[in-house]
Amino acid sequence: MLPGGRDNKQIKQFTRRAALLGGAQALMFGVVASRIYFLQVIESEQYKVLADENRISLRLLLPQRGRILDRYGADLATLRQNYGVILIPERTRDIHQTLNTLGEYIPITEQDRVRVLREIRAKRSFMPIIVAENLSWEDFARINVKSYDLAGVQPIVGETRAYPYGPLLSHLIGYVASVSEKDLEAIENPEPVLRSPGFRIGKSGIEKMLDTELRGRAGNMRVEVNAYDRVIRELTRTEGVTGKDIVLSIDIEMQKAAAAALTGQSGSIVCLDIERGEVLTLVSVPGYEPDAFNMGLSNAQWRALQNDPMHPLINKSIAGLYPPGSTIKPLIAMAALSTGAMSPSDGVFCNGRFRLGNHLFHCWKKEGHGAMTMREAIKHSCDVYFYETGRRTGIMPMHDMGVQFGLGVKYDIGLPDEKQGVMPSPDWKRKRFGQPWVGGETLIAAIGQGYMQTTPMQLAVMTARLASGRLVIPRLVRDVSAEAKPIIFPHLNVPDEHLKIAQDGMWAVVNEVRGTAYARRMEGNGYQYSGKTGTAQVRRISREERYRKGGVTKNENLPWEQRDHALFVGYAPSDTPRYAISVVIEHGGGGSLVAAPIARDILSLALARESHGLKLYTPDTQTS
Repeated sequence: MLPGGRDNKQIKQFTRRAALLGGAQALMFGVVASRIYFLQVIESEQYKVLADENRISLRLLLPQRGRILDRYGADLATLRQNYGVILIPERTRDIHQTLNTLGEYIPITEQDRVRVLREIRAKRSFMPIIVAENLSWEDFARINVKSYDLAGVQPIVGETRAYPYGPLLSHLIGYVASVSEKDLEAIENPEPVLRSPGFRIGKSGIEKMLDTELRGRAGNMRVEVNAYDRVIRELTRTEGVTGKDIVLSIDIEMQKAAAAALTGQSGSIVCLDIERGEVLTLVSVPGYEPDAFNMGLSNAQWRALQNDPMHPLINKSIAGLYPPGSTIKPLIAMAALSTGAMSPSDGVFCNGRFRLGNHLFHCWKKEGHGAMTMREAIKHSCDVYFYETGRRTGIMPMHDMGVQFGLGVKYDIGLPDEKQGVMPSPDWKRKRFGQPWVGGETLIAAIGQGYMQTTPMQLAVMTARLASGRLVIPRLVRDVSAEAKPIIFPHLNVPDEHLKIAQDGMWAVVNEVRGTAYARRMEGNGYQYSGKTGTAQVRRISREERYRKGGVTKNENLPWEQRDHALFVGYAPSDTPRYAISVVIEHGGGGSLVAAPIARDILSLALARESHGLKLYTPDTQTS
């Protein structure tokens, strides 16, 4: 073979290998080119969207919560600016280090750390977590400067609830707080805004019952962000819908005066406009600070509220249950008249005691009142007269009369936790205790004791119906669009002459010498009011104590929790009733001594404010 033949063979082998390598390279470049074409041309829109999702962030705009106003337009619940900081866990490399660094710039307590870590474990990593709220402007400015060095940390400016009257309206207005997982579980298809950091919902009072109306509807905005999630610019914005303003029937000046009258006490005052059923005062003392719930209540603060013997968390106006005591005696008289068991002129002699079988029942006046007619018995609040009235009348007519006048009835005025109370009957006792009714229980019910339990709201409604003879229904929220429409409550199914006897007796209580509230009558303003005193016993007085030397222990010598409740119900003016009131002071002692003067002063204030011609709030009027 020629030497050149070997070279040709090698050349052919090289050329073949080169061709194979070139083909492989061409194939590889073809695959790459086709992939690039696929990604950049065919799938370009999809990747553009993904890129935009990294670059463009859709954020909710929290709606502005509606205000709560009094009848004349005063702000009872409004808004103030809230400076805070949130943390997005998935954008933070080291949660503990981030919290440590944040703690150098703003106050972060150990309780805050525990809460933040708990929420991080409970929520998805992309969900923002509130680290701190209600920061001072100085703290907020400091964190704004430093936050660019802290991945996942964002300063926020929002609005939070403000309660200018604090404990004065805590039971009525309630409070808002952050949305819990339990809240979300209770809502079917919760709106996305409920998961937003800093968003709050009503947890008590009007805030809770009308939360949907007050809450409004969220808006949104699209913003361009950088790799650190900092906003570069706003692209689009859709504003939310502001929550609805709620106008209550409450008169804040009367509310303040009523609460001041109960300073240091535990109890309630409810005052109604008889013509419209509007609630002018709904006072329950002591109250609590609603802002503490809004800003976050500590465990120590919560335990203190729960363990307070005066029960500041209970709205006593609608959820406090009390024996009505002697305030119910006008109704017992009407029950007797309705059955014919008693006539107004029937006399009963009171010697201080009443015997039924082997049991003695005592009058509050140890030596007795002497001969009593119905009017005189109401005026003097004679227990013996009403023991006999109850014996003749029976429990069911008394029960039915009480229910007709609003006792043992829930009114659903727009507040949570309202109690129904108890107007006892034989059926009720059988279902409750599995025992029959006995005669002595009828006598005790006739003076408003025993099983009978009422709320201050029910007592105010009872009084409004006694004063007007109409089926007055209380209401707390005013419909400003329908203010011109008159409210005409239907007449009660009670003869006018029977109603007149009860009204006359209540007038005598206050305005005749030796009436139980004569010393508390109105003087100097040209008005008279009518009412009924009540003292509800909360402890059993033994025979030994009653007949020992020195007699029954006086209230002032007893521990606070064993003292009698002081009650008074009344209305004014006597001749043309416009306002009705109930005053209940827990363990306050005698109704005539303690509760009656408060009722007089609040009724006098209501009459005075009526004479001022104050203009009721409508959306067109200015806030007073």
